[in-house]
Amino acid sequence: MNLSQEHLSVRTTCPYCGVGCGVRATPQGAQQASVAGDTAHPSNFGRLCVKGSALGETLGLEGRLLHPHVREDGVLRQVSWDAALDKVAAQWRAIVAEHGPDAVAFYVSGQLLTEDYYIANKLMKGYVGSANIDTNSRLCMSSAVAGHKRAFGEDIVPVSYDDLELADMIVLVGSNLAWCHPILFQRIAKAKEARPDLKVVVIDPRRTATCELADLHLSIKPGTDVWLFNGLLTYLHGIGAVDPAFIAAHTNGFDAALAAASITPEEVAQACRLKVEDVLAFYEAFAANAKVITGFSMGVNQSSAGTDKVNAIVNCYLVGGRIGKPGAGPFSITGQPNAMGGREVGGLANMLAAHLDLDNAAHRAAVREFWRSPTIAEKPGLKAVDLFQAIEAGTVKAVWIVATNPAVSLPDAEQVRRALAQCELVVVSDVVRDTDTNALAHVLLPALAWGEKDGTVTNSERRISRQRAFLPAPGEARADWRILAQFAQRLGYAGFDYAAVHEIFDEHARLSAWRNTPEQLPRMFDIGTLAGLDRAAYDALEPVRWPLGKTPFADGRYSHPDGRARFVATPPRLPVNQAGGEFPLVLNTGRLRDQWHTMTRTGRAPKLAEHTPEPFVDLHPQDALLCGVREGELARIGSNWGSMVARVRHGGGIARGSVFIPIHWNGQTSSDARVGALVNPVVDPVSGEPEFKHTPVMVDRFPVQWHGFVLSRAALGLEQVAYWTKAQGAGFSRYELAGRNRIGDFGAWARELLEVTDDDADWLEYSDRSAGVYRAVHLVDDRIVQCVFVSPRPDLPERAWLASLFASERLSDQERAGVLAGRPLRQGADAGPTVCSCFGVGRNTICNAIRENDLATSAQVTACVKAGGNCGSCVPEIRQLIAVVRAEAAEAAE
Repeated sequence: MNLSQEHLSVRTTCPYCGVGCGVRATPQGAQQASVAGDTAHPSNFGRLCVKGSALGETLGLEGRLLHPHVREDGVLRQVSWDAALDKVAAQWRAIVAEHGPDAVAFYVSGQLLTEDYYIANKLMKGYVGSANIDTNSRLCMSSAVAGHKRAFGEDIVPVSYDDLELADMIVLVGSNLAWCHPILFQRIAKAKEARPDLKVVVIDPRRTATCELADLHLSIKPGTDVWLFNGLLTYLHGIGAVDPAFIAAHTNGFDAALAAASITPEEVAQACRLKVEDVLAFYEAFAANAKVITGFSMGVNQSSAGTDKVNAIVNCYLVGGRIGKPGAGPFSITGQPNAMGGREVGGLANMLAAHLDLDNAAHRAAVREFWRSPTIAEKPGLKAVDLFQAIEAGTVKAVWIVATNPAVSLPDAEQVRRALAQCELVVVSDVVRDTDTNALAHVLLPALAWGEKDGTVTNSERRISRQRAFLPAPGEARADWRILAQFAQRLGYAGFDYAAVHEIFDEHARLSAWRNTPEQLPRMFDIGTLAGLDRAAYDALEPVRWPLGKTPFADGRYSHPDGRARFVATPPRLPVNQAGGEFPLVLNTGRLRDQWHTMTRTGRAPKLAEHTPEPFVDLHPQDALLCGVREGELARIGSNWGSMVARVRHGGGIARGSVFIPIHWNGQTSSDARVGALVNPVVDPVSGEPEFKHTPVMVDRFPVQWHGFVLSRAALGLEQVAYWTKAQGAGFSRYELAGRNRIGDFGAWARELLEVTDDDADWLEYSDRSAGVYRAVHLVDDRIVQCVFVSPRPDLPERAWLASLFASERLSDQERAGVLAGRPLRQGADAGPTVCSCFGVGRNTICNAIRENDLATSAQVTACVKAGGNCGSCVPEIRQLIAVVRAEAAEAAE
């Protein structure tokens, strides 16, 4: 950080995953800032993953939605705020008057700040009078919420990050922590380095980067987690590793849960497709170590049996009284930065604010009295998937979407598009102008982005942190809470006249303490001591974890009325739709290391596009052979709900019968790669969370005549190309292309594609018509502007070296010749595909360093070329490269 500007640094919180890392942002001019980790923040102590480190690259106003727009006759027109909100209020009011409050809905996001979430929930449930407000957090953690509620009586995560250092065994279930929560992964890695006896078990159908740290990897059959943990409960009871006194004094339902769980290790091994000795090794280690944490994430939650999976895990902790003790407990690791804050304010359609229950008349009356609201929703609203089905059915006639992109992210995404296309009123509050969802909106409202908005978020360990503004509000963008409050006022509702965001936080804190006594409406969520903060105190608020000064459940008292926890019977069941016949493979979806959600933020950062610039389908080589597809070629993946196209990859971590596709690509970054279009819309019957991890699919060839890529400073029109993807480079865009047409005149085709109309342009080209190979580069004043490469085969030249040429003011004669040759003429100039995004270190650089210096550990590679020295999420890949290079050297020496 520039010391002369350090006094301008603002402490804020990262807007990505649920770890909730502290960030120091220092403004560097208009809409720009440098970013570093906040060493004083207890979630990360200064460390940032590659996404957090690249936050500065995601700022700026390109592509931003800066003014309200209304679509008239199919055309978006800029209007004033008054005109936009008046239009929405008039239509909303008319729909409610004619069809009732359940004919309107909100669909919001874990990207919202708690104060934004609070206003949306208060408006919908307490004033409109409907609980039709759900959130994209439904898609990632609602099964954990439901499991906690069933077991504990309240949605409480009973573990903190500090417990990770205290544990003797850490079990990670359905969590690729190394890629999705790298800072927590590095915490565990550091703890294991200090205490090699710390056992790490990874339970995941895929062999992910996280498995590199594991002492045991259980490559479980997809969908069979309940069998595994039922078996653990049965085993613990069978060997006497239980606490009968705790069970008798503090729980209910043990006998029924044990009866439903009854299964032998041999039966578990058969059901889960595991070796019985591995099952027993897991069970024996769990029983032998009192301090065990089980961290679970999307692989557990995103299932039609997700809630039962959560409770099957929790049962194994209740049986030994292992909750509320240091270094032990079930740990829900949330995916979004404020999924927990949304839960605090009742952001889900089946919840009320302040951990009060929508289906409890006394709770509803208390919230209504506190809000002094004219009404209160009396029944749960529509959950995410049901909501969009109701929109298509016409029962919900207006929807307001805030800070999310459901036309990409929801399952059966084509159904979402159909629903929005026929909805009477679609309002979207967003930061970016062009998304798949925004294309279907009648009204677009510009919201503040990270760095501009002000409020709080709560991370996975219940820690509230401030997200502070360090950039000015651009254009006419407004805070989400302010937009919603002004809308509420237009509807004639009192109670929304907030002058500043700290007033909303104060109300939220006061509601958490409202009648929160053992005699009235007791719950563990209580931040009443934070009520009454004025603007200065709110601005200065330090990260704080609730319940303040207490460890959840340490006294053995839970939030059910009788103070007891509940064992929940979890009879195992297979996913609703099984693979077979036309759809023989099981689709698993998830995140990549360097991207986030639908890439509207991370897609702006060149650093983050380099590791995986193109969508892919990862499948076992034998499955690929049966499907008639080869690595590097394109394939079409189809299900009962839709299809998409992606590049075939053999990552080495996929069992036969399964495929993996990342979730991030959308209509702005690809021609046909929205994985949501394939995903099974079946949901968990308790939580309503969709089945993102188990969709029957088929994989087939996507035959093309040619493959190609373009690097271009100018945007391209690609309507006539059969397949394309777009990624952001440093000063250029990278396009991967493929076509089904036969190209006659390569030169004419390339000039038309790149829109080079000047016959005298500095245009260099190489063509081999017999081989179908073509290369061209367009220069202006000796500076590369565009280049295009085409071949009938997908194994085109590496892009990394060509991309580096865009940083040069002029190309040398040697570089010009290298472009046409398809490779650098200077040895060592090609760093290869990026492995370490934090420091921009390529595969070739790492491999050369390993060979030349006889490096044997990732630490030695870091010391030599810096790769792996920041967030560490590339360390597993570095270790794989070490193994490959050293094996090659050993083979050559024989």
